Amino acid sequence: MKFINSHSSITALLVLMAATPLSSNAFASPGEGPIWVGRFDRGLAPWQEVRLSTKLQPNTFTVREWDGVAALEVQSSASMSLLARPVMVDLARTPVLCWRWRVDAPLKSADLTQRSGDDYAARLYVSLALPDAEKSLGLRTQLRIARSIWGASVPDAAINYVWDNRQPVGTERPNAYTDRTTMVVLRSGAADAGGWVQERRDVGRDIVRLYGASATPVQLAITADTENTGETARAGFADLHWVTEQAACEKR
Repeated sequence: MKFINSHSSITALLVLMAATPLSSNAFASPGEGPIWVGRFDRGLAPWQEVRLSTKLQPNTFTVREWDGVAALEVQSSASMSLLARPVMVDLARTPVLCWRWRVDAPLKSADLTQRSGDDYAARLYVSLALPDAEKSLGLRTQLRIARSIWGASVPDAAINYVWDNRQPVGTERPNAYTDRTTMVVLRSGAADAGGWVQERRDVGRDIVRLYGASATPVQLAITADTENTGETARAGFADLHWVTEQAACEKR
């Protein structure tokens, strides 16, 4: 596990939990039907922008109607910041995360296998907490060091679902900067660009497979990321909600 505090991917992993205050209205409550965590027709709360460094140009986030969809638009130009919120979800009941997203175009020069190319036209983070008993001595030591720098709320691991430019759909590999983040390519290239695309992902199954049954989602974040390549991207996100394995995704 490597903590590199000079790059957006690992810095984002480190600051997500510390950056967003936890409040009672920040958590989705269980009940019948979907658990909504991103209905942008109701505004941004409790989503908050996370700026990773004062030296890093932030993205621009705008709530808007986009082709009839109440959405969050992200504009990124040689820049990086996140929109993040805490979550509390029972994966035994609602393990599937649904959302819609879109990009104008994939990035041209990004390469997720290289630190210099670790940019994405769109990405969705799921940050995780692990039980202390399941952390190795090495992991506890490195997390302790990271938290001494970044604060007590540094998450233990993360999964990133990305819209890539070159890797095939289904690619999974550690982030170029840290093996505590797994990159999962859900869309790749330009075939689906220019319009809304529905995603339905069994995040609960991914978490168990990649990090174990005791790992717990603690935060979601959405963004576009262009500070390494210096390119320009525009992405949209809408209708984020958790559902059961049997339920269909909903649209608002």
